[in-house]
Amino acid sequence: MIGTTIAHYRVLSLLGRGGMGEVYLAENLRLRKKVALKFLSPAFAGGGQALDRLRREARAAAELDHPHIARIHDMQEVGDHRFLVMEYVEGETLAERLGRGKLDAEEGGRIAGAIAAGLEHAHGRGIVHRDIKSANVMLTPEGGVKILDFGLAQQVDATTLTQPGSRLGTPSYMSPEQVRGAPVDERTDLWSLGVVLYECLTGQRPFDGPSAQSTMHNILNSSPHPITRVNPAVTPVLDGITARLLEKDPTRRYGRARE
Repeated sequence: MIGTTIAHYRVLSLLGRGGMGEVYLAENLRLRKKVALKFLSPAFAGGGQALDRLRREARAAAELDHPHIARIHDMQEVGDHRFLVMEYVEGETLAERLGRGKLDAEEGGRIAGAIAAGLEHAHGRGIVHRDIKSANVMLTPEGGVKILDFGLAQQVDATTLTQPGSRLGTPSYMSPEQVRGAPVDERTDLWSLGVVLYECLTGQRPFDGPSAQSTMHNILNSSPHPITRVNPAVTPVLDGITARLLEKDPTRRYGRARE
């Protein structure tokens, strides 16, 4: 794949792999501009319901225009290749940053506030991410914050999206309603934001277990240690905000990201 030209994009290097496929850095030869290309996995290659839904989600996500959301520019189908053309964001993921240790309260709060602003924009347009996690947040060298894969992360198994009992998301960041396979709305993203904020301020996730199954059991049945016990430098106010985001009952969480 690297070094090939597809349509008017020259593929330069592999950026990462995920449930939907592989992401490459590429150059738009017409505009002389770097972009990210997400080549879809074979699950989408045969067309049908999964691809149709992905097209609809891509069109909806392409309408999002916010400084804290990475843009989706286009969806292309060239030969056997189906790929999304996305904004290329330089920097490192929040997960990579947290691999070097927790953040101070001011920086953690700033990043969480930026994510919340992006969520408010998307939720106001009827789009729920469903896979907010530190690996889906980019930090730019200038201090910017960008949410990746908005409106598309839930497409890992698009054909089951509307089927009762299906589970979508990353176990450590899944809301209780996701674990149960229940319907979700904007508040599931707020739960995941709470997990990210907890992770920023403590350097650890609140419900992790030795397996995905034990992690999901903890999400349903356990309460995390108060942040102030893990990191005494965090104010009780910020601890309270995180605790409300992590309420197991969605009606007890914040109702809107802007709150």
